[in-house]
Amino acid sequence: MTTYQVVGIGNAMVDVITQCDDSFLDHMGIRKGIMQLIERERAETLYGAMDSRTQAPGGSVANTLAGLGLLGLKTGFIGRVRDDALGQFYANAMAEEGTDFTNPLVQGGDLPTSRSMIFVSPDGERSMNTYLGVGADFGPDHVADQAEDTGLLFLEGYLFDKDEGKAAFRKAAEMCRASGGRPGITLSDPFCVDRHRADFRQLIEGPMAFTIGNEAEWLSMYETDDLDHALSTAASMCDVVVCTRSDQPVRVLANGETVEAAVTPVTPVDATGAGDQFAAGFLYGVATEQSMQVAAQMGVIAASEVIGHVGPRPQQDIKALFQDAGLI
Repeated sequence: MTTYQVVGIGNAMVDVITQCDDSFLDHMGIRKGIMQLIERERAETLYGAMDSRTQAPGGSVANTLAGLGLLGLKTGFIGRVRDDALGQFYANAMAEEGTDFTNPLVQGGDLPTSRSMIFVSPDGERSMNTYLGVGADFGPDHVADQAEDTGLLFLEGYLFDKDEGKAAFRKAAEMCRASGGRPGITLSDPFCVDRHRADFRQLIEGPMAFTIGNEAEWLSMYETDDLDHALSTAASMCDVVVCTRSDQPVRVLANGETVEAAVTPVTPVDATGAGDQFAAGFLYGVATEQSMQVAAQMGVIAASEVIGHVGPRPQQDIKALFQDAGLI
């Protein structure tokens, strides 16, 4: 029997969040609504410009694991932080939220703990400015044994910006598969897909048992404006293909069938974490052996909750929301 129900591998990123208006974004040269990679000097400038900032352990997969932990699953995280103030904060906060932080804190070196400055506009759009730091300095040697001690392994596309990260993902996925687990990945960002399209395709066509992406990411993956074509192509090679579409129904292609989960349109307070918590709800459904339809509905409910407040992690009892919806 495996120790963990879900283990994630990702960039251990401290999220630093503040609210601002569009004029501030223009003044600071921040592109609205996307994730930009920045250098250390730029990171320090933006950090200093943030007003009333809040701090939380983040990173896409870590946010998903936090949601799964709150739902009662046994979770573990494989990633790297430096033994500095932010790194200690990160590891301790993950443990307090019920997720085992499996790697030792990095001693010495020049790279500090990764951080992302997130500016939330009045319309709920998030503009992420990410300094990769030591979390992105991740290779095959850093893959912990927990990759083969789990039912589900969840990977994030953001670690694909270095060849070592790609090799680590392949190693971890093969370890998980060999032990009877199911590895999967989130595509993370259309710009991430643009940079690493061929490598993503190799993973989807190879060891991945499931892949989660939004409409823009899937269209970019197969360089088309025909979503049906993109999803059917992926589904011909991957067991489970999931596509989120903002306020349009979520699509899941699995076992030769397509199911949809309706989304109730709402004006987001903060879109930060919407995709991460969709993944948490969906993976909870998979881990507890629900149907694809129910798993997708769970993902929609979890995402809807998180966009109703500032921050990337749930504030309500998500399991109670599942019960209210008659899903469990």
